Amino acid sequence: MMKQTIRTAFVSSLPVMAGYLVLGFGFGILLQQAGYSILWAFCMSLTIYAGAMQYVAVALLSSGASLLTAALTTFIVQARHLFYGISMLTHYRGAGKYKPYLMFALTDETYSLLCNGKAPNGLPFHRYAFFLSLFNQIYWIAGGVLGATVGTLVAFNSRGVDFSMTALFITVFVEQWRSTKNHLPAIIGVAVSLVSLLIFGADRFLIPAMLGIGVMLCLGKGLIEKKEVTGDER
Repeated sequence: MMKQTIRTAFVSSLPVMAGYLVLGFGFGILLQQAGYSILWAFCMSLTIYAGAMQYVAVALLSSGASLLTAALTTFIVQARHLFYGISMLTHYRGAGKYKPYLMFALTDETYSLLCNGKAPNGLPFHRYAFFLSLFNQIYWIAGGVLGATVGTLVAFNSRGVDFSMTALFITVFVEQWRSTKNHLPAIIGVAVSLVSLLIFGADRFLIPAMLGIGVMLCLGKGLIEKKEVTGDER
């Protein structure tokens, strides 16, 4: 059962591997060009493990930002994980020894693979989720270290590399849209984000957008659940 779980988790993680190796590679290059060593790439990917935030962290380190600025920026960039965590409370209940790591390793892509709370072929969900999360982090670490290593050997023009995280988010959004019949949460997210962007501008819209999405999802919880049930029946 253990071998089957590991094998299934590995196969499920392959799409993430394709993205994380490339995105981690870009992060490693940016970090190296900012003057930081391969060891930094490894340690940041091991302990922070937050794709978008690690890209932002390069700019924070380079600019000598204060701890307060770093903390507030991290909260803004990673605030979406509050919603991920809340939605996974039931699924991770009773995870035992796996729970601390499952909480730490809940990235956007890992969440998209685990949010239904089920493992393929009736395998133990918590064990499956642990190995899936572990494989995904290994890919990210490998990409970051490889990027930093290559960056020390080859001169790169890193312009546009930081857009890779935006591209990945778009890909995840499209896959989530295609995999479910209930598009109301996605529509709410896009609509509230656009309104916040128009009102507050590109530099200040993130927090209002996240708060607005949270409020709208809570208020529309009944309607969303009703549409999910209706979609399942169809």
